[in-house]
Amino acid sequence: QVPLVESGGGLVQAGGSLRLSCAASGRSLSNYPMGWFRQVPGKEREFVAAIDWSGGTTRYADSVKGRFTISRDNFKSTVTLQMNSLKPEDTAVYYCAADRTWGGVQIRSGMDYWGKGTLVTVST
Repeated sequence: QVPLVESGGGLVQAGGSLRLSCAASGRSLSNYPMGWFRQVPGKEREFVAAIDWSGGTTRYADSVKGRFTISRDNFKSTVTLQMNSLKPEDTAVYYCAADRTWGGVQIRSGMDYWGKGTLVTVST
């Protein structure tokens, strides 16, 4: 197992910004596509954003397109999710994920690696 550790969650007012980071330790994931998912109690974990191994290709859920930006630094083995114009409906636990395939990192089932999550709360 490769530990993925998320950080940067917290409480923010609607319209504000947060920056989430995910660090891989013990092994480099520089050749793995990586992504972010989120989950609220009682609902399934949903896809938020993904980035390929090179950082040249990204994909976003329609609900966050234009507000969130995913990026990565392979030298530091980190992936970042910049979240702007936050809305109360963005409130969730956000999970970092890594999978050996581009298709696999965009679906919940069968993911190779998950972080433990970080809570983001957006108040009105």
